[in-house]
Parts: sequence; structure tokens; C-alpha cells
Amino acid sequence: MKKRKIKELVLGKALDPMQSDTRHSMALVAFLAWVGLGADGLSSSAYGPEETFRALGAHAHLGLYMAIATAVTVFIIALAYNQVIELFPTGGGGYRVATKLVGPYMGLISGCALILDYVLTISISVASGVDAIASFLPLAFQDYKLWAEAFFIGVLIILNLRGLKEAIKILLPIFLGFVATHFVLIVYGVFAHASNLPELVPSTLAETGELAKNIGWTGVAAMLLLAYSQGGGTYTGLEAVSNNVNILAEPRVRTGKVTMLYMALSLAFTAGGIILLYLLWNAQPVPGETLNATTFKSIIAHMGLGGPLVNSSLLVIVLAFEAGLLFVAANTGFLGGPAVLSNMAGDSWVPHKFRYLSTRLVTQNGILVLGLAALAILFWTRGSVTLLVVLYSISVFLTFAISLCGLCLYWWRKRKKLQHWRRRFLLSLTGFIICAGILAILLAERFTEGGWATIAIIAVIASGCIYVRKHYRDTKKAIRSVDSVFASQPMGHHVGPVEPDPSKQTAVFIVGNSRGGGLHALLWVLRMFPDHFKNFIFINARTVDSHAYGGEGALEQMRTEADATLKYFVDFCHSHNMASASYLSFGTDVVNEVTDLCEEVSEDYPNAIFFTSKLVFETDNWFTRLLHNQAALAIQRRLHFEGLQMVILPMKV
Repeated sequence: MKKRKIKELVLGKALDPMQSDTRHSMALVAFLAWVGLGADGLSSSAYGPEETFRALGAHAHLGLYMAIATAVTVFIIALAYNQVIELFPTGGGGYRVATKLVGPYMGLISGCALILDYVLTISISVASGVDAIASFLPLAFQDYKLWAEAFFIGVLIILNLRGLKEAIKILLPIFLGFVATHFVLIVYGVFAHASNLPELVPSTLAETGELAKNIGWTGVAAMLLLAYSQGGGTYTGLEAVSNNVNILAEPRVRTGKVTMLYMALSLAFTAGGIILLYLLWNAQPVPGETLNATTFKSIIAHMGLGGPLVNSSLLVIVLAFEAGLLFVAANTGFLGGPAVLSNMAGDSWVPHKFRYLSTRLVTQNGILVLGLAALAILFWTRGSVTLLVVLYSISVFLTFAISLCGLCLYWWRKRKKLQHWRRRFLLSLTGFIICAGILAILLAERFTEGGWATIAIIAVIASGCIYVRKHYRDTKKAIRSVDSVFASQPMGHHVGPVEPDPSKQTAVFIVGNSRGGGLHALLWVLRMFPDHFKNFIFINARTVDSHAYGGEGALEQMRTEADATLKYFVDFCHSHNMASASYLSFGTDVVNEVTDLCEEVSEDYPNAIFFTSKLVFETDNWFTRLLHNQAALAIQRRLHFEGLQMVILPMKV
């Protein structure tokens, strides 16, 4: 009891997944989705533009091209991903697109890249956020940055375990503060140099021509492409909406498109505007400061709102909001990553337990794994944003390229059926060329500076996924063979129901989806205890996982299937003139639900003994225990503690 109270205090009270208004109350409208999912993209303006501008070196005048290219690219990718929202309104994003449109193994690669993407979203956002804070703290703070980053990740893990809406509401003021302060600084910063704007284009063209005389147009193009690719982190996060359409308010597609519009407008304005500020204010790197901090310091001083103390205070506020937004962006990793793991668990690439929901209706296992992985990468890279950006950009653009390739294939295949396929095909193709180009340049230029690590991590994750899927495939094949054996069991000749007598000996069977498993237990009991049991009760506690809770009508379908399975067992007993009844329950924790059902049945039938089947493998080790829940043993311990008898029957596979 004490343990449960502590859990409720930290995570909040349990929610009922079967309440009709629970999901509606948790679903995100476009504005909250922009905060929860769009922060990832918007926060990249804290490090993406800086990486672009630094790559230009002494040729800062080329920044004008980068500002325009950044804004245009944001809209191209956003419009392309609107198509993903239309085609896959139940979520899944890049993973689902690649799986359905390119093939399961390309889907696996995309899924692995997405998992790494979201882990790095957490790592790089928190690292950049702490860097922003460090910009207005003494240099001595640099020694404590890594532990500060670990602390913030721990806080975000707890917030997300409480539920996504609670996390977003807490972080909302930070998001709005960032938008307001950066909007003012960008607008003022541009208009303060309005007199220079008419000359900016001709002077840029003239300087570009001079540069081309020295290094050739090929050299200029190579320089622009490298800077453009280095700033690839700017576009990360645009895929977040398509990955999480299932958590949006109805109508989901429209909500997703509105959210994507908010994201594209805000990111194009902020990222493009910041690059323009670097150019107009002649931004130069300063040790211990981000380029944003240096530029904003100059703009605030130019505003003349007060003395040095006031200016410093205003800069602290701006950078605090920037750091705060980066923490909000890290939160996106906790929303999107577990969703990808859940989709991959549905296809048996990763352990099925990644589909399970906690009492707060969040994918708890995914949140914990993403958080721990982010901590591991932070400590491995020592929080280096430059290295993290390389890892991050490669994983993101690998997903982008595969997804957009899938869209190109889809529209090409549909060219004879759809009237307006050309426009969509060209949009997808343009996006694919941009993303594949950035990916190729990053791999070529940064392979020895961290690019190899991205490929190695994705390859390791993919290899593990293939092994997991093979095990699940073999297990399903064995279960199907068991089901086929027991499917031949004939119904009896008795017609009509036979009501149980609560005073008589009762066998209670905890059954799942497998009819073969249930019949295996029933026939085993009849063979071992002939004529002993007079009542045969079947109970089923269905786990409301992320798939059942995400899709429209999925809960009703799950209830229908569960009712049909229980009816089969009861009808089988009635046909053999055996008294039978059934109990059904739904929840997020199968052990709690089954235990509560068993206690309810024991009150109705005092002379009850409980039975269930458990898969037994020829070689039992930590790996099989990881892939298959140990619910039967946990339920047995709970029931024995309550004084109820339970027998576990082995079912060899």
C-alpha cells in the first residue's frame, strides 16, 4: 500500500483506459501538439544555424543563400510529410512509410534510425540547453555541465511517466517565452539594419563572383553544399507530427496538417532569421558562448533599454528561454521514440513489452529505455554538441531519404489511378533529392568525425531486431501448430447452457488469445482430475496497449475478439454438458487485472483452483524471459500470497 501511494505521488493516479472520455481528454489539439512536437524542430534553431554559419568560415556573405535555402527547405520537407500524415493517419511516420511502401527491411532500417534520432533528440537538446545556460555563467561551470545534463534528463523522464499532457502543460510557458523573445529579437535585429538590406543582395552577388574567380564556381558550390549539410540539424523534428498522429485530437489528419503548418512557419522564420542576424550583425565566435548568445548580446545592447545590468538580465532571460525550449524539445524524444518502439513491437522487431501502457497510459518501457540510452550517449560524447549534431543529422536524413523514396514509389505506382499524382510525385522527389544529397555529403565529409558511429549503432540495433523477430516468428509457428492440433477437438452433442453451482469444485482457467492454449489446459485438467471439477470458469484480462489505445475503434474490436474467444470456451464446455461461465477485464497491467479477477471469482466460487498455461522453451535464458512476459509466475505469487491455489501447466514450444 505504501509503495502504491509513493508511485501515485510521483506519477499520478491511475487512469481508466476503457472510459470513453479518457483518450479524448489526453489527445492533443493543434496548438498543444505544436508545443509538444514542434519544439523539437524549433529548438534546432539554437544549434543548426550556428553549425551552418561556422561552416562558411571567412566567407560569411554566403550566409544570405543559407538563410533563403533553410526557409525553403523547411517548407519542402513539411509539405512532403503532410502526405505521410494523409496516407498514415494512425501514426508511425517514417517507420510505417518505409515498411508499407518500400519493404519491411527498409522499414527496419528507418525504424532503427528513428530510435537513434529520438535518443539523440534528447541528448543534443539537453546538451545545447545546458550550453545556453553556461553562456551566462562563469567558465568554472563547464566542469559540471555533464552532471547538469544528466539531472535534466532525469526530470524529463519523471514528467513523461506522469503523462504527455502534464509534461506539455508544465513546459508551455517556456515554449511561449522562447517564441515571444526570439520573434522580437529577430524583427528588431533585421529592422535595425534596414538601411543595409537594399545593398545586401547586390553586395552578396558581387562577393560571390569575386570568390568564384579565386576558387571557381565548383568550389563555391561545394562550400555552400557543405555548409547546407552541416546545418542539417535545423530540419530535424519536422517528422515528429507524422510519427505521432495517433495522439492528436480528431480529426487527426487536419490537426496534423495545422500542426505542421505552425511548425514550418515558426522554424523557417526563426532559423532563417537567425542566420540573417549573424550576417547583419557580423557575428564572431566567443569562447564559452554560443553564436546566438553573442549575437543577441549585441542586439540587446543596441536596443538601449538600460545599463549593462539591465542588458545582462535581458540576455539571461532570452538564453534561459532558449535553454528551456531545448528541454521542451528533448521532451519530444520521449513522445516520439516510444511510439516508434511501439510500432516496431507490433511487427515483432522489438520485445512486445514496448507496446504496454502504464497506469498513466504512457508507454513506460519506451520512456525508460530512451532516457537511459540518451544518458549513455551523453556520457560517451561528453556532451559535445558538434559530435552529437553529426550523429543526429545522419540518422534523421537517413529516415527522411527512405520515407521520401517510399512516397516517390507510391505516387509513381498510382500514376494511372490518380489525376494529380505529378505534383505530389515532384514534391516528394524534390524532398528526396535534397535529403539524400545532405545525407551523402554528411557521410562523405564527417564519416571519420562521428558518422561511422551512427552507421555502427543503427547496424547493431537492426541486427538485434532481426534476431528478436526470428524468435517471435518461430514461437508463433509453434503456437499455431498447437492451435491446429486442438482445433480438431469436436464439440459435444448437448444443446443449451449449463449453469455453474457455486458450492461445487471449480476449475478456473486464465486464458489468452490462443484457443489451443486454453483447450490444452482444460483437457489436461479433465484427464488428471476426472469427475472432480463440476464448474469450468474462463477468465481473460486483455492488455490495453498502445496499438489498442491509439486506433479509432481498436478498443471495440479488442472487446469483440475477447468476447468471441471466451464464448468459444464456454460453448465447448456446454456442448459436453459441463457447467461453465466467463469473466472479462481490461487494463494496462495484466498481472493486476488477472489477480483482481481471480479474487472476484474466488468470492463467487469459494472452492476454486486456478489454472493457466505457460510457454516452456527448450533453452530458457534471460533473452527468452525478456521477450516473453513472466505474467503467469507473477500472478501465481500474488494468488498464493492471497491464499488462493494456482497451477501453471507447461506448454512446450
